[in-house]
Amino acid sequence: MTNYRRFYIPNSTWFFTVNLAERHNNNLLVEKVESLRAAFRYVKERKPFDINAVVIMPDHLHCIWTLPSDDADYSMRWNLLKGNFSRAIDKGERVSRSRGKRRERGIWQRRFWAHLISDQTDYNNHVDYIHWNPVKHGWVKQVADWRYSSFHKFVELGIYSNNWGCSGEFNIDGGE
Repeated sequence: MTNYRRFYIPNSTWFFTVNLAERHNNNLLVEKVESLRAAFRYVKERKPFDINAVVIMPDHLHCIWTLPSDDADYSMRWNLLKGNFSRAIDKGERVSRSRGKRRERGIWQRRFWAHLISDQTDYNNHVDYIHWNPVKHGWVKQVADWRYSSFHKFVELGIYSNNWGCSGEFNIDGGE
C-alpha cells in the first residue's frame, strides 16, 4: 500500500478535492446537499475552520479551508465530515469486499487531494477554478447558474460580477 505523507501546518490555507467512490452517473451530493451542509456545520462546531470557497458538484466537491492557529488536522475534519454525511443518508450503495470487511460504507473515496495554498495568486487561481468547475463539467453554461457554490457570496461581496466567466476571455489555472 502506498504510504501517503501529509504535512500539517496550523493557520494554513488548503485547496481540497473530495470524490464519491462511484462517480459515474452519481448525483448524490446535490441530491443530498442539505445533509452535506449539515455535516459541514457538525464538523465546524466541533473543530472550527473557515471555508473560504466551495463548490458542490454531483459526484465531487472542491473547497478552500483556512485552519485555526492551534489545530492543523484537516484529515480528521474530513473523516468527521464524511462519516457524518454517510450516517445521514440511507444505505444502498455498492460496497466493495474490502470495504465490507472493514465495515465501511461505499460512499466516499478513501483518500482526498490536498494542496497547500502558497500565495495570493495561487489562492485566486484556485477560487476561480472552484467557481468555474460547474461550467467545466458541462452542468451549466454560466457560473452564476450553479446553485451549489460560494460564487454567489463572492458576487455579494463585490469580488466577482454576476456575469463573471461569461466572456470566455480568461484562463483558469488551478485545481485537479
